[in-house]
Amino acid sequence: MADVLLFHHALGLTPGVLAFADELRADGHTVHTPDLFDGRTFATIDDGVGHAGEIGFDDVIERGVRAADGLPDGLVYAGFSLGVMPAQKLAQTRAGARGALFFHACAPPSAFADGWPGGVPVQVHGMDGDEFFVDEGDIDAARALVEEAERGELFVYPGNGHLFAEPGFFDHDPDAADLLQERALDFLRSL
Repeated sequence: MADVLLFHHALGLTPGVLAFADELRADGHTVHTPDLFDGRTFATIDDGVGHAGEIGFDDVIERGVRAADGLPDGLVYAGFSLGVMPAQKLAQTRAGARGALFFHACAPPSAFADGWPGGVPVQVHGMDGDEFFVDEGDIDAARALVEEAERGELFVYPGNGHLFAEPGFFDHDPDAADLLQERALDFLRSL
């Protein structure tokens, strides 16, 4: 079973993120869910991104990096949207990464290091019509990353939702969310 450090998206540490973590736990995995927003949650992506901007995006990433302090090596780093940034930085810069799961976002492999670390498997998930994932270049970064990784997978779902795995959010897609969760569980079981 895997030990996972899971970072929330711009809405904060929502019941949906916690429910996803609980599904991973129910499958036997240990899941850590740090709160990068100190208990604040938001109803819209714009409000959450605005809050992250007030904190400072680099500071949000560093809060995530510090969340790994005291945790063992051999973690799987996972994140939803904004949470992909600390997850990806840790996967690329903290020794001993066991794997990475990126939902709704991806940065170029050169964003945090000279490239993707050898031997670290990665999965990236996003929608083909998501303005953030497609129009802001995340899908291109994901393609480059999975090509560079020894074991990389990119799953692109039909639709235009960004936080499609977040229950209760307006762009939630239950079928795509279920498939994302199933694929993430298969990935963790394979490690």
